[in-house]
Amino acid sequence: MGSRTLTGPQLFLLGGSFLITLGSFAVLPYMSVLLHDRFGLGLGVVGAVLAVASLVQFSGGVVGAALAARIGLRATMLVALAVRTAGFAAFVPGLTRPVVAVAALFLVSCGAALYLPANKAYLVAGCGPERRPGLLAASGSAFNAGIALGPPAAAPFVLTSPAGLFTGVAVLFALVGAGHVLLPSVADEGVGVKDTTVEDKTVEDRTGEAAGVAAGSGLPPFAFTVLAVYVFMFFQHYLALYAVPRTSTAFYGAVLMGYAILLVVAQPLLARRLAALPYATALRLGFGAMAAGTAVLALGGRAGIAVGAVLLCLGEIVLFLKNDLEALARSAAPSATVFGRQRLAAGLGAFAAAVVGGQLYGVAERAASVPVFWLVVSAQAVVLPALLVVWARGSARRRAGDGPVAAHRPR
Repeated sequence: MGSRTLTGPQLFLLGGSFLITLGSFAVLPYMSVLLHDRFGLGLGVVGAVLAVASLVQFSGGVVGAALAARIGLRATMLVALAVRTAGFAAFVPGLTRPVVAVAALFLVSCGAALYLPANKAYLVAGCGPERRPGLLAASGSAFNAGIALGPPAAAPFVLTSPAGLFTGVAVLFALVGAGHVLLPSVADEGVGVKDTTVEDKTVEDRTGEAAGVAAGSGLPPFAFTVLAVYVFMFFQHYLALYAVPRTSTAFYGAVLMGYAILLVVAQPLLARRLAALPYATALRLGFGAMAAGTAVLALGGRAGIAVGAVLLCLGEIVLFLKNDLEALARSAAPSATVFGRQRLAAGLGAFAAAVVGGQLYGVAERAASVPVFWLVVSAQAVVLPALLVVWARGSARRRAGDGPVAAHRPR
């Protein structure tokens, strides 16, 4: 997407998205180290704190959507950035007070929950379906570029001068927030198709819906977002434990950097083609790539890990973008509400992966069969979506079976 197709506010939001994730990921990836090594918190406590913070950051998107509906998109983004600025600033006194540091982490998580639905909704406000794929892909690239550059940028400072790092990030957020004050107000309206009530549907309509489900067009994006994030987070959480002992820290870092570059470059390039794909086809491609990628990881070695990461990156590009586009297209709700629900789905998937993944990896490690862990994940990437399809088709048939009654119901 060329810059000539973007408005000034859209360009600002994309640049702000990069700076926001750059600042966030200069701090957040190191929280486990700070909480454990600096404050002496046990690993169990650290894990619980990070799990709850992650759940707040994702599932709180529905609160952000509700706030946007009440006070508007720009005002919600300003509130969110103020909360995050306060959170990063609170890390400075938190360096000597663990309770303050944990509170600061939750402030940062709450700010992230409020910000993203409003940000995405503002970005696509007033845009037709033909522009949304490119805009959302560009937004994803901006966020991922910040995610890739934040940790290495902060690495020299996070342990030697953390107070200066936290202060710098808080100032960065304050400046980005000040820029948001200048954004014009926009209305957040429903961008999809409105639902038809049961009473307004004929037998033919309902039969057509059942056929649509069978073809994949009626499958629920919320549920597939839960599954996509669930499968992906196994890779996100456990690749380091798997890859570093088998290769090296440097190779693992190179894989992460290559993954980020591929994501940033490929997602905008593929956006229009992904938008044109039937939903069922996109689901097969995305989950197929994730299943193949996790199976290849089981081979181990540099080649297996690198190829597996590339396949998982392609799966992420397809599923994450297509699920958002499909959710937007099907809903008459304000777009911030749609994105809030999608964030909730992502939070549920991430939380489930954290709970299940630790148990599975522990069992595989104790059995000295860690590669089997990735084969189990691969099997889930195939079986769970298939089970959801079967459930959706069964639900459609049951609804279609009620058709004659609905058709003769008095109006």
